[in-house]
Amino acid sequence: MIIYGVAILAFCYVTGQLIGELLGRLIGVDANVGGVGFAMLLLILLNDWFAKKGYTNKLTDNGIQFWSQMYIPIVVAMSAIQNVKVAVSSGVIALAAGIVPVLLCLAMIPLLAKLTKAKPVDEHGHYHPVS
Repeated sequence: MIIYGVAILAFCYVTGQLIGELLGRLIGVDANVGGVGFAMLLLILLNDWFAKKGYTNKLTDNGIQFWSQMYIPIVVAMSAIQNVKVAVSSGVIALAAGIVPVLLCLAMIPLLAKLTKAKPVDEHGHYHPVS
């Protein structure tokens, strides 16, 4: 059922926003710091955990997958409302805060690819441990 996907997405979004607000207050910034990113990460982790535990059926999996795929365009639309001009004009630190993490993530891709091994998955992409 797609409604389960909506409930999980809503939970992840609200939790991510709360974490982002808390992080903003902890570092002294009057803004939400990474709330949408935390929500996306939580959605990925919960989706994987539910699949490994077998807590979902095919309809629920389809709902979660549908909303997982819809979430990225929503994040892009939300990012479009951010004030990029102010961030760029505020100096080198703002640019470095965006560029350095991206470069670090790109540098980690080959390392992660070497560390991971192919795991058996079914036709739906769910992991099933070998007995």
